[in-house]
Amino acid sequence: MKNRYVTFILCLCALIAIVPQYACTGNSGQKEAGETKKGKVAVIISTLNNPWFVILGETGVKRCQELGYEATVFDSQKDVAKEVENFDNVIAAGYNAIICDVVDADGSVVNVRNAINAGIPVFLTDREINAHNLATSTVIADNYAGCVEVGKAFIEIMGKEGKYAEILGEVGDNNTWTRSGGFHSVIDRYKGWKMVAQQSAEFDRTKSMEVLESMLQAHPDIQAVFCGNDVMALGAWQAVVSSGKQGKVKVFGFDGEAGVVKSISEGKISATAMQSPAQMATIAAEFADKYMKGERDFPHKIPIAVEAITAKNAEKYLK
Repeated sequence: MKNRYVTFILCLCALIAIVPQYACTGNSGQKEAGETKKGKVAVIISTLNNPWFVILGETGVKRCQELGYEATVFDSQKDVAKEVENFDNVIAAGYNAIICDVVDADGSVVNVRNAINAGIPVFLTDREINAHNLATSTVIADNYAGCVEVGKAFIEIMGKEGKYAEILGEVGDNNTWTRSGGFHSVIDRYKGWKMVAQQSAEFDRTKSMEVLESMLQAHPDIQAVFCGNDVMALGAWQAVVSSGKQGKVKVFGFDGEAGVVKSISEGKISATAMQSPAQMATIAAEFADKYMKGERDFPHKIPIAVEAITAKNAEKYLK
């Protein structure tokens, strides 16, 4: 009996020794399985109150999901404070990468830096920040060259002299001044053209309509208006219609927004330039995927070519 008791005790001790080892192996296996999951990507957009940016956000999320990642879009509502909140939440939640269209070239620098310092790569789309080489990479339309093309279309349609107005986007966005610079690099060479008004409408349709209505009251001889994006071009066209100046005031935009391309094909708005939010978001998502697979060598900036759209080629883009 004594020998049987000793044997039982020895077996029990062996079993107790094995169980923790088995339990640890099981936990380790669960951890490894978790580590093999692809991870989470945050797509932070400056505003979703604009169809162009909706495409940017939706395409980024979709491409990340196709690559096997969990992806979520965050709306900064054109507010730097809201963007701060979005970045803080993303960092705290342990996201593995960020695709971002920033709110402000200066104000967004700290957000990008905080993410980078937390070990989270940041791939910027559409807009740059005023901090050289801070973001992991920036995928952006060639805004300057695109607006050079719009300027050429402007001269071709309008001739070499007249009076025009310019409606700027957000003054804190580098794209606003880059686009304006590209346009003026063409127009300013024609001394017969005089800019009689220039004002920001913050990339907003309603504000653009109100701004142009005021401009037309102050300067009823305006013959054309260049808008820094297509949402503002649509607002400007509303102002032209409400003022009864169809055919007298030509509207020019930038973005390639579907409604503007359709308007051009109908002989209303005169020209825009096509930049692809889907292409930019797709490249950024694929960069994030490569980063999480170990790649670290990314170009600081990738410019995406932009093409002018007029009545001559609008049908091609509608298809």
